Amino acid sequence: MTKAPNKQLQLALQQLYVPEPTSHKGQNGKLLIIGGSELFHAASKWSLDVASKIVDMVFYSSVPSNNRLLAEAKGNFWNGIVVKRPDLDSYIREADVVLIGPGMDRSLYTRLLVNRLLRRYQAKKWVIDAGALQMINPKLLGSAHIITPHHQEMALLQGKNSSFNENNYQAKCYCLLKGPVDKIFSPKQAESIEVAGGNAGMTKGGTGDVLAGLLAALYCKNDALQSCLIASHINKKAGEELYKRQGHYFNSSDLVETIPLVLWEELDKAKRQTKA
Repeated sequence: MTKAPNKQLQLALQQLYVPEPTSHKGQNGKLLIIGGSELFHAASKWSLDVASKIVDMVFYSSVPSNNRLLAEAKGNFWNGIVVKRPDLDSYIREADVVLIGPGMDRSLYTRLLVNRLLRRYQAKKWVIDAGALQMINPKLLGSAHIITPHHQEMALLQGKNSSFNENNYQAKCYCLLKGPVDKIFSPKQAESIEVAGGNAGMTKGGTGDVLAGLLAALYCKNDALQSCLIASHINKKAGEELYKRQGHYFNSSDLVETIPLVLWEELDKAKRQTKA
């Protein structure tokens, strides 16, 4: 286990995809988010909001009842497209990355949907989070996939498949294990990478949804390990910046608004370090 070296983080930031001045709409990332439920209809909104600040296009699909709730709240989400369930497959094929799980419940419906889609689109770049992660068949996870468990979810995965052991990780997918110190696991290296930071203000509901949206958006145009490292660092750094201004008294919506500012500052700092 190694702490994320400054040089490794700096290199990841230096190599981060940045839109070309001559690029056109759709060339800088398309993300499909599948999430929400009638019970947790608001959770995926944080993923949607942060992702829409990074990629060109965000598509969103949920259970029919939650789609209606989102449509009613469309005035607060002008930056994406609500996808009807019959059109889901075509949007999966169009998207660079699919994020599935924020706000999804632990139901038979979730289990059937998640495993059917993962089985059908094995080669697709996926980020699997929250409810979807709790209902997935771990044997379907491969090298194009990133999972974002907390420690209880990691233990649940390990119970289904011993490869998901944080002390001896041997799974085929990438993993961003969330905690006071995040751990990033790669199927290509033996040791995990630690990313420290953040504060107790980030224990509030929705911060994991923000991280998932940020990670999936970065993964649209960057590789898996680079995306995990930068997403973990930027998410924690944004929490630290909020703490300087208002202590623990911030929420996930504050985090969404702070992340782009912190990301831009960190990119600028990495660029200046390169020239030094």
